[in-house]
This record gives sequence, structure tokens and C-alpha cells, in this order.
Amino acid sequence: MPLAKALELAQEYDLDLVEVAATARPPVCKLMDYGKFKYESAMKAREARKNQAHTVIKEMKLRPKIDPHDYETKKGHVVRFLKQGDKVKITIMFRGREQSRPELGFRLLQRLAEDVQELGFVESSPKQDGRNMIMVLGPHKKKTEAMAEAREAQAARKAAAQAGVVPRRQGGADEVDEVEVDEVEADEVEVDEAIEAPVAEQPEAVADAETPAPAGTEAAAG
Repeated sequence: MPLAKALELAQEYDLDLVEVAATARPPVCKLMDYGKFKYESAMKAREARKNQAHTVIKEMKLRPKIDPHDYETKKGHVVRFLKQGDKVKITIMFRGREQSRPELGFRLLQRLAEDVQELGFVESSPKQDGRNMIMVLGPHKKKTEAMAEAREAQAARKAAAQAGVVPRRQGGADEVDEVEVDEVEADEVEVDEAIEAPVAEQPEAVADAETPAPAGTEAAAG
């Protein structure tokens, strides 16, 4: 079809004439809403980026003679990384005479691997690298699965908020408490009425006190 006729046809249908195959002979064009096409393409690219999982290696450094409280804190970070579907590189740093006791670092790495075995596995066994000993933990859960679960949890929290339910986090799990708004408002109304009743009677009592006594009352009292 001649170009002029194609443009005339596009104007007739209120569409755009878009060239989709410039190298073809003759070139191939398509009638479409180009603005809608660009919007849909951008949305598809955005959805693809959202579902795309990048392999991330987190690193956690420990000392052979780490304090128990510090160990629990570091272990908590490792657990969080594994739940997110990330790999974790554990590095034991030796200093001074500690280099002559590599078994201390090896036992610490074994202990950490046993503590998080429900969430991850030893992908790379402990190896001595100069002054450091390195071990890599891999998650049982894939990154895409962790991302999907995180999105589902976020959607559930939004739905709970819109339904008038207040979420409460306790013991590592999300618990939900419902707030009965109607009952609370009813209690407040009753309290207001109870407070207003004495206040309404108070002016009458004051008025009685200010009312002058009969003429013979003071004489009788005297």
C-alpha cells in the first residue's frame, strides 16, 4: 500500500502508523495506539525487573574468641540473610597468637553451620586463607521464593490495615488483633454521661446554698 494511503487510513481510525520491520522490502508498518504500546511495554519491563533475582553474597566477620552475646547477634544477621535467599560468607579473623590455633575458628564455623542448618547449608567448607578462615553458607530457599513470600506478606499487611485490623508482631510471627471500635465508642459515651450527670446537678446545689434562710432560723440556732 502506498505511504500516503496508509497515513490516510491511520487518520481515519485515529491510530498511529508504526514501522515494525524497517529492513523488510517493502517495509512493514502497523496501525496501533503508540502511546498505549509504550505504556504496556514499560509495565512489562517493570514486572520483569521486579521478578528478577540477583545473586547477592553477604559477608559476616567473627573473631575466634567472640563473646556469646555478640555471637547471637551475628547469628541473627546470618539467619536474616538466609531467609532473604542470599548467600553468606563467614570470615573468621585471626590475630597474633590466634593464628597458631586454627581449630578455634573451625569449631566456631561448625557451630554456626549447625545452628542455621534449617535455613542454609555449607556450600563451601572452611578454608584457611592467610590470617582468615572462610566458609560460605547457601540458603535452602531460592531468592525468587523469598521475594514472593515477602510480597505476599506485604500484601497481607496492607489488606489487614484496610480492614481495620491492627497487626502485632510477637515471637517472630505476625499476629493480628481486631479492634472493636463500636464497643469502645459505646463505653466512652457511657463514661461521658456519668461525668456529666453530677456536673448538671452541681448548680442546683450551689443555688440551694446561696438561698437565704428563713428569718427565724438564726434566732432559733442562737
